[in-house]
Amino acid sequence: MTLIIAGERSGVGKTTITLALLAALKSKGLTVQSFKVGPDYIDPMFHQYVTGKPCYNLDPILTSENYVKSCFFSHTQTANYSLIEGVMGLFDGIPEAEQKIPIASTAHIAKLLNIPILLVIDCRKLSSSIAAIVHGFTTFNSTLKISGLILNQVASDRHLELLKNALEPLSLPILGILRREDNITLPDRHLGLVPTDELPQLDSVLSQLAELGNRCFNWQELLPLLQVKSFILTENAENYSNSLHDLIPVKIAIARDAAFNFYYPDNLEKLQVLGAELIFWSPLKDSQIPVDINGLYFGGGFPEVFAEELSQNVSVLQSVKAAIDAGIPTYAECGGLMYLCEKMIDFEQQTWQMAGVIPTTAMMGKRLKLGYYQAVALRDTPLLTQGKIIRGHEFHRSELQTKSIAPIYEMQRFKTTESQSKQLEGWGHLPHLHASYFHLNWGACLDIPIRFLRHCQL
Repeated sequence: MTLIIAGERSGVGKTTITLALLAALKSKGLTVQSFKVGPDYIDPMFHQYVTGKPCYNLDPILTSENYVKSCFFSHTQTANYSLIEGVMGLFDGIPEAEQKIPIASTAHIAKLLNIPILLVIDCRKLSSSIAAIVHGFTTFNSTLKISGLILNQVASDRHLELLKNALEPLSLPILGILRREDNITLPDRHLGLVPTDELPQLDSVLSQLAELGNRCFNWQELLPLLQVKSFILTENAENYSNSLHDLIPVKIAIARDAAFNFYYPDNLEKLQVLGAELIFWSPLKDSQIPVDINGLYFGGGFPEVFAEELSQNVSVLQSVKAAIDAGIPTYAECGGLMYLCEKMIDFEQQTWQMAGVIPTTAMMGKRLKLGYYQAVALRDTPLLTQGKIIRGHEFHRSELQTKSIAPIYEMQRFKTTESQSKQLEGWGHLPHLHASYFHLNWGACLDIPIRFLRHCQL
C-alpha cells in the first residue's frame, strides 16, 4: 500500500512533511519511491535528493489515466516503501461537470490508484473547529478513504489537547503531530522553492527533517501503510519493440545545471529506452557543447537568476549558435527558449546577451502565467507533425518582446469553452528547432521522442 499526502488547502506544509517522512525512512535504511501529483519540477528535485531515486509526476492531463497507473505500479516495484505528495488542497483541480472530484486533483489520483489519504491539517488558528473541517473532508466523497491525520503547526500541549478532544468522535488516527518549527526552513522565490542545486545547507536541513520525522510520526501505524505491495503488470505495459527496429543510436546533449534543471524523468528515460545516449553538460560552466552530438535538449529552469554568468560564457553561447545554425535538431523548453533568444532582461531590468538563435528578447515580469493548455501544432517540427493535438503546462514570469514569426502552437486553456480566445505560441522559424514555453511530458506520447530521435539521425 501507499499513502498520498494531501492538504486541506494549499500551503499547509505538505512538502516539508513529505520530506520529513522521506528523510526518516532513508535514515532507517529503507528504500523508498516517491511521486508528485501535478506538473511540478521543484518538489520532485527534493524528493530525489533525499531518496536517491527519480520522483515521478502523476499527471493525467499531461499524460493519461492509464499512464498514471502504469507509471505508479511499475516504479513502486523497485522500492520497499512509497508515498505520493499531493498538489494544493485535496479537491483542488480542474472542475468536471457533475463530478465531485476535479481532474488532476490529489483526490483524482487517490481514487484512480485506490490509495488511502493522509490528510495534513494546518492547526494554526484552530481548536474545536478542526472537527468540522476533518468531518467535511471525510464525508464529502465516500469513495475516498482517509486513513489518518497529520496535525501541523501545533502551538502547545494545551492546544494539542483541544485538537484531540475535538477530533475524538471522528475516530480517525492521528499519525503525526508537528509543533511549530521556525528553525527548519526551505527558502523560496518567484516560482516556488529554491532548487536543491543552490542550497549548500540542504544536508543539514534534511538531517533536521529526518530527526523531526523519526520523533513526530507514529511509525508503528505508518510503516504498514507505506509498504509497497507486489503487483503483476499485465495491462498498460509499454511495448517499445515496434519503435526500436529502425532507430540508430544517437547522442543527445542535455543542458543540466543550476540554470537548467526542469526535466521530467519520463522524458529522459524514454530517450534512453529508445537507444539514445544522453550527455549532460553545463551552459554555466562548460566552454562549449559536447562534441559529436546529434541533438540538443534545453529544459526549463532559472536562467534569469544566472543571466550574468550565462552571458559571460561567450564561448559556449557561440558554440550553441553555431551548432543550431549548422542544422542540429534542437528542443528548447521555457528556460531553454529564453536562453536561445538574442537577449534576456532580468528582474533588475539589466539586459544580457544570450545565444542569438531566436530573434527576440525574453523579459522578466511580475505576471505569472500558469496553467494547463491544449494545443494544435501549426507546423512540422522535430517533435510534432502539423495538426497534432497535445496537452501541456505553462509556468513562467517572462514574456517575449516580439511575436513569433513562425508559431508552433495554436492553444487555449484546457477544459474551457470554444468561445475563449486562442493564442499563438512557440518559435519554429528553423525547420530543425522546436522552442516553446510549453512544458511537455512524453510519458504517454512515445511518438514525440521517436520523432525527435529520427530527426537526430538525419
